[in-house]
Amino acid sequence: MKNKLFSKYYLFSCVGVLLASYYPLSMGVRVITDMIADGTVFKENYPKYIIPYTPICLAVLTGVLIMPLCMKLFQRFALVGGSVSATGIFFALEILFEQKVVVTTAETVIQLEDWQMFMCYMPPGGWDETITTYKTQTPVDILMGNYNPAFKLHFYVISVVLILSILNCLYGFGQMIKSRDKKRLKSLILQSACSLLFLGLCILACFTAFWRDGSILVSPLSAALMTVFFIILGVTAGVYTGSFLLEKPKFVSIWIPALVACAMTFLMYVGEMILLHGHLYILGTGFLFDSIPGIVFAPVDLLIIVVTGCVTALLFALLTIPRFTSSTHPSAE
Repeated sequence: MKNKLFSKYYLFSCVGVLLASYYPLSMGVRVITDMIADGTVFKENYPKYIIPYTPICLAVLTGVLIMPLCMKLFQRFALVGGSVSATGIFFALEILFEQKVVVTTAETVIQLEDWQMFMCYMPPGGWDETITTYKTQTPVDILMGNYNPAFKLHFYVISVVLILSILNCLYGFGQMIKSRDKKRLKSLILQSACSLLFLGLCILACFTAFWRDGSILVSPLSAALMTVFFIILGVTAGVYTGSFLLEKPKFVSIWIPALVACAMTFLMYVGEMILLHGHLYILGTGFLFDSIPGIVFAPVDLLIIVVTGCVTALLFALLTIPRFTSSTHPSAE
C-alpha cells in the first residue's frame, strides 16, 4: 500500500515539476535552436533569464526523477544524494550556457553571462535604449564590458536556495509517505509555503525588475518588493535548515535557523554590492536610508537582516511549542 501511494506521489511530482518548468525549458530549447541555426541569439529573440532558471528547472527535474534511486541507495540521506546531484547538474548547465551562448545586439556580440549582467540593472522598457545612452542617474559608474564574474553570486545564492528548498519539500513528503513518520509535516508545509512565495517573487522580479527605473534611489513600491524578497529569501533558507533540527534543543532548533536566515540575507546584500560596484540600492530618503559612515549598509538594511532572523525564529518557536508543552506536562499525553 505504501509503495503504491509513493508511486502515485512520485508520478505526480515528476509531472508537476515538468509542467511548472514548461516556460523555462521552452526558453532553453528556443536558445539552443537559435544557436544551432544562427550561431547566436539575436537580442529581440532572447528569452529573459534563461540563466539561471532553465538550469534550475533541469536540476530540480533531475533531482525528482532520481528520487526512488536515492531513497534506495542512501535511505534516510536520500535528500543529500538528490541535492548534490541536482546542484551539480545546475552548475554544469549554468556554466555551459554562459560559455557557449552569445547574444547579438545592433552594437556588439556579447557572451550570455555579460548579457545577464546587463539585464540585472537594465529597467523594464529600457531595451529601446543603447548601452551608451542608457542613463543610470546614479553615482555608480556601471560600464558594459567591465565584466566581473563575482556579480553572479546573488544568482547562485537564489538558485541554490530554490533547488534545495524545493527538493526538501518533494523528498520530505516522499519519505513521509514511505515511513509514515509525520514529525516533519509542519516544517515541510512551512517550507512549501516559503518556497512557493519565494519562487513567485523570483518570477515577478524576472519580468518587472521590481519596477526599478535605473536609479540607485528606488521607488517606494520597488523598495517594498525588494525588502520582501530579501526577507523571504532568508526565511526560506532558515526554514530549510530548521526543518532538520526540530528534535534538537531550543537554542539549536530556533536560533540556528535564524542565524542561517540572517547570513543568507547578508550574502544577498554582498551580491548586490558586487553588482553595483560597492554600492547598494537606496530604499528611501532620510537617516534610516543613509549609509552608515564607514560601511555601505544603511540602518534599514541592517534592520532587514535582523527582521529576517526574528521572523525565522518566531516561526520555529511556534512550531516547537507543542513539543515543549507535552514534555513539560507529561499528563497531557
